[in-house]
Amino acid sequence: MTTIKTSLAAAMLAVGALGAVASAPAAAQAVFQVQVAPPAPRYEAIPPPRGGYVWVPGYWDWRGNRHFWRAGYWERARPGYHYAPARWVQVGNHWEMHRGYWGRGDRDGDGIPNRYDRHPNNPYRR
Repeated sequence: MTTIKTSLAAAMLAVGALGAVASAPAAAQAVFQVQVAPPAPRYEAIPPPRGGYVWVPGYWDWRGNRHFWRAGYWERARPGYHYAPARWVQVGNHWEMHRGYWGRGDRDGDGIPNRYDRHPNNPYRR
């Protein structure tokens, strides 16, 4: 009987640990640096909208020692979140790749959290 209780407690602890990992914030993004600037973005014709999906634009990724193009695709929408696409940022004499991610709170990227923003969907208001 003690063995069953111990096994049950261990299983519950393992499930709890998995839940903690699954609920960890997705905001922690791996950023890596390269010395080679990415090429100009390719033109992609965006297909007609799909209900319940968000278009993720294509971008230049880094594999091994060169840039390669990842084509855009439809990603299932996540209610309450917005998708921030992947981007390259020049820092000094190198380039940093910031992967795309699902975020909350500032859909238009103006630095004001949506709950305080009178125009939360206006990307032109700064």
